[in-house]
Amino acid sequence: MSLVVEPQVHEPSDTASVSSTVAPVLVDPTSLATDGGRRPRVPRSLQRLAGPILLIVAWQAASSLGLFDERSVPSPASVVDAGRTLIASGDLQDHTLASLTRVLKGLALGLTAGVVLAVAAGLSRVGENLIDGNMEVLRAIPNFALLPVLIAWFGIQEQPKVVLISLTVVVAIYINTYAAIRNVDASLVEAARTFGVGRWELVRTVVLPGALPGFLVGFRLALTGAWLALIFAETINAPTGLGRLMTDAREYFRLDIIFVLLAVYATLGLLSLAFVRFLEGRLLTWRRAFDGA
Repeated sequence: MSLVVEPQVHEPSDTASVSSTVAPVLVDPTSLATDGGRRPRVPRSLQRLAGPILLIVAWQAASSLGLFDERSVPSPASVVDAGRTLIASGDLQDHTLASLTRVLKGLALGLTAGVVLAVAAGLSRVGENLIDGNMEVLRAIPNFALLPVLIAWFGIQEQPKVVLISLTVVVAIYINTYAAIRNVDASLVEAARTFGVGRWELVRTVVLPGALPGFLVGFRLALTGAWLALIFAETINAPTGLGRLMTDAREYFRLDIIFVLLAVYATLGLLSLAFVRFLEGRLLTWRRAFDGA
């Protein structure tokens, strides 16, 4: 005779034992809003414009109260009227397009050179010895001091303007990308080597993705520097461009046009930063960072 032992089922004796068998529910903190669990009604991009809008409102109020002299500080209404006149004549569009073309050319050249140099110096000791010292010297020299040399080498046409912008871009891209490559977590590299990952696959799957945040920081600084370099570049016999408009407005003491051009520079700069933020949002989805309290 064989004995059959039936499994015994133990029912929980109280609610405490029941709760101990239930797996905890994990909540993604990024899915919650920062204010009472409700998402903000105003988009974040519009919230960032609150400061400039308040500044313009205060400026117009001070002008209306007579706190500013119209001859030295034109009111926002006067600046808007001057902008409408430039747009109606087509001058603002033509000069902006000329400046934008120079920036894009310099940005493409500097971005390509900066990334190539940073990767060569960051991945190789030989590349570091050959490149890093020269880039540090270029970083120490103000690019605007190179204007006489660029004019002597390239003349007074478009080439020195584009080269000046590209020099500003290449320094910002190289410094930040090179530092980001060298600051990739060594434990990740060792773990990849432990699993038998080859050199080029290691670079492609570990080093370059790890250096991407630093590259985007350099890209942001490069865009800002490109617009600053444009102002100096267009002092080299520029027949068209925002710098040319600025020079003419200064000679005729048209402060309203100068303020219009400052607004254009600010708008282009904000659009550039918005583009970098867009790239960060798409390329850095794997990274969670503090977003303010």
